[in-house]
Amino acid sequence: MPSDPENREAGRWNFRPQVPLAQNPLFQWPPKPAAIFRWYAAFWLEVSTTTLCLVFALIAYFLVLPDLAEMQVLAWGWVAKVWLANLIPQVICAGTLHYWLIMRKGQGDKTKYDPRDQARSNGTFTFGNQVHDNMFWHIASGITLWTAAQVLVFWAMANGYAPAMLFPGNPLWFIAFFVLIPIWSSFHFYWIHRALHWPPLYKLAHSLHHRNVNVGPWSGISMHPVEHLLFYTNFLIHFVVPSHPLHVLFHGYVQSTHPVFSHSGFEEIVVNDKRQAKAGVFFHQLHHRYFECNYGTVEMPWDRWFGSYHDGSAQATGDTRARKKQMYT
Repeated sequence: MPSDPENREAGRWNFRPQVPLAQNPLFQWPPKPAAIFRWYAAFWLEVSTTTLCLVFALIAYFLVLPDLAEMQVLAWGWVAKVWLANLIPQVICAGTLHYWLIMRKGQGDKTKYDPRDQARSNGTFTFGNQVHDNMFWHIASGITLWTAAQVLVFWAMANGYAPAMLFPGNPLWFIAFFVLIPIWSSFHFYWIHRALHWPPLYKLAHSLHHRNVNVGPWSGISMHPVEHLLFYTNFLIHFVVPSHPLHVLFHGYVQSTHPVFSHSGFEEIVVNDKRQAKAGVFFHQLHHRYFECNYGTVEMPWDRWFGSYHDGSAQATGDTRARKKQMYT
């Protein structure tokens, strides 16, 4: 039977997955090859946000993105195409999830983490409305600065300032880099996120994202422009590592579309009482509830190594609150 503290911790949530939460077995000792295979198979051999990001990247590359030769000169025409290639999938994903989960309440509160609804008539948010606030910052700042980062990389590739790898020059690296991009993204996110919790940066920028204690699909990249500038320094890797334009597109969707799902507020998408897909990430939901924990992602064990890991248990909540009290006194 769960202890009283565990019962109280579970009672804070409408839905709490099994705890302690698992992390990537790649970084556990002794090695467990079967567990590692299952972990990565869930990302690459099933319908997942990762495979969805790859599909979006393929569509954008073959149907929208111009040749590198055209991108040697900055022009509103092709820049607008990149912006639309980013906007449309975001609106489809965030809009569909928001409609099903929040407007229609298509699955009620099944697998919903936080029992509360999205905030209305709340002066904390721009326009006094959580959803409108999130949509504005997500699109006006997020998609615009995401596009600007990619445009810079494409222009640099086209002009020889960034190393471009054109398929099939190195097919093994071409494939491997798709696997490494989410790992790099996790590594970069942890350190940028820790920096954003430095009080001056938090007050200036990151506090806007943390208005969302109870997150929703549009919360994903709803951030202050300063945070977006830091968040999208992730693309600087393409100035060092030889990349294909398809990698840059995939990188953008991993960086920006995955958060739509991880901030959905629901563990799973349920239709007709059947699980259809994984959606939210309780690991990050804990960060929005308790703030000073889980700065990274489950892909890399930085939080476990640096003492900020919340595994969903009552003990971890107590440790996080004690650490937060020590940090701010």
